[in-house]
Amino acid sequence: MTAGVREQPRDAGRPRPVARLGPAGWLTALVLLAGVGYRLWLLAQATPPTNSDEATMGLAALHIARGEDFPVWFYGQQYMGTLEAYLAAPVFALAGGPSLVGLRLPTLALYAVFLLLAWRLTLRLTGDRWFGLLVVALLALGSDRIVKNQLIAGGGYPEMNAAGVALAVLAVDLASGRPGRRLARWAAWGFLAGLMLWVDPLVLPYVVATGAVLVGFRWRELRGAAGALLGAAAVLAAAPLLLHSLLNGRNPLHAVLAASGANATAGWAERLHGGLLLGPSLGMGFCDPGRCATWQLWWAPALPLLLALGAVSAWRALRSPAPANSAGAPESAGAAGSAGAAESGVSLRVAAAVRLALVLAAVATVGAYTVSSSAGLTPVESSRYLSCLLISLPALLWPVWTVARDGLRQVADGRRGVRATLARSVAVARSVAVVLLVATVGTAAHATWRAAQTAPATRAAEARHAELVGTLRQLGVRHVRAGYWTCNRLTFASAERVVCAVVDDDLRPGFDRYPAYRREVDEAAAPAWVAPAGSPLADVLDERQRAGNLDLVTIDGWRIYLPR
Repeated sequence: MTAGVREQPRDAGRPRPVARLGPAGWLTALVLLAGVGYRLWLLAQATPPTNSDEATMGLAALHIARGEDFPVWFYGQQYMGTLEAYLAAPVFALAGGPSLVGLRLPTLALYAVFLLLAWRLTLRLTGDRWFGLLVVALLALGSDRIVKNQLIAGGGYPEMNAAGVALAVLAVDLASGRPGRRLARWAAWGFLAGLMLWVDPLVLPYVVATGAVLVGFRWRELRGAAGALLGAAAVLAAAPLLLHSLLNGRNPLHAVLAASGANATAGWAERLHGGLLLGPSLGMGFCDPGRCATWQLWWAPALPLLLALGAVSAWRALRSPAPANSAGAPESAGAAGSAGAAESGVSLRVAAAVRLALVLAAVATVGAYTVSSSAGLTPVESSRYLSCLLISLPALLWPVWTVARDGLRQVADGRRGVRATLARSVAVARSVAVVLLVATVGTAAHATWRAAQTAPATRAAEARHAELVGTLRQLGVRHVRAGYWTCNRLTFASAERVVCAVVDDDLRPGFDRYPAYRREVDEAAAPAWVAPAGSPLADVLDERQRAGNLDLVTIDGWRIYLPR
């Protein structure tokens, strides 16, 4: 090397990863690890509690791992694809058998992907790393309803948010003309869109909204190879749905509408209460397990305001693009955010269009849920239909963040007299914005703390269920009859060493999602009965036991009835 001349590294002029990360980046990484760690701890505690629906997905994964069956739909219905089963099947094969942990490891991985992509999307849209930290912190928290959506492998919910955010990130890159692997990105967007069409249509508002951005900005490119590749990838990913519908002559949309309550009746008062009051607060993680206290419902009136602010802010930015610096970053991003925006190379108009798309998708999601009868009939449980709203969080909170951080920038351009006149208004606006952000984080943190408190009871209940499985095996019981919420969970936990057929509380045949189990139990010589202690089914079976027809074996929380 010549004296006085420094050799330039290959990546000269490009900031090193450590330098790029900065304080906000390091804090974001810690928060991200905390969010994953919290859910990993919940997984170790068997929390949230499992159920027979999740066990049904686990049984599908077990059948796939054994090569016995390759289901297209969730057993017992003609909608909701079995992607989670196909993801868990390799885990079961490597582990040598099924388990609740093995079933949920893929959903935990999907959550980690969602968190990473949400951070990336926030930087793409705003260029503000501190705002990215706020978004990741909120998504790292997890109320009872949130962690159920993210960890329970019950079909659709864990993968929808990850796919929805990925679609938005790809839309930003493609619409802004980001170079490199463009055809691969077009194919990835199409594949994810087709995959979600098969898995669960609840994410379709985000598919349509981000797709509209691509058409608006890149319609010429879509007319060529990019459009053909996108379409082919979408058809390939949706092939299970398309082939099954063609071969069986069935329309999966009919089944989806039936599941949403289209065939039931609920008054508009109940729908509006569930869809606009309870639903958003529960579905976005601001409520205690199974209920919403009155003070936790403050998010319900705040959400329409945030939607309106987000839409107006994005529309104004879209219609009146601000000057950009030489790197392509919006000058209004501020010093803290300009570096991130420059890295992403996102134009202000594309970022505004995607933010507007996320807001409109959220409006469509809330609207579709509110008009469904599920919002009126089962608002607490069906609030899971609003899980996709988390995808829109960066677009909803960005206007509030900018006011809290910088106040109303228009004042800086006004006359001195106007500044004095508006000083109080600016102070009030900033105070309200700060209070709103603090209340959002605080309410979500309280709901997370309440959810974590349920872990010991859930773990104890899972231990009692494990004792039930062990007792049945010690008694040599191979076939049983039980209620719906007992059957498939018992069959999965025993790896099909105990096979169960469903009965209702009057001992009549119930809904068996996998009919082969009923056939096997009906052919058995003397199936046993299983019921949770204190349940209506246990009361009916107790009468038979007192009449001398059954022998009773009791364990903590469960009653086993053996035929004489």
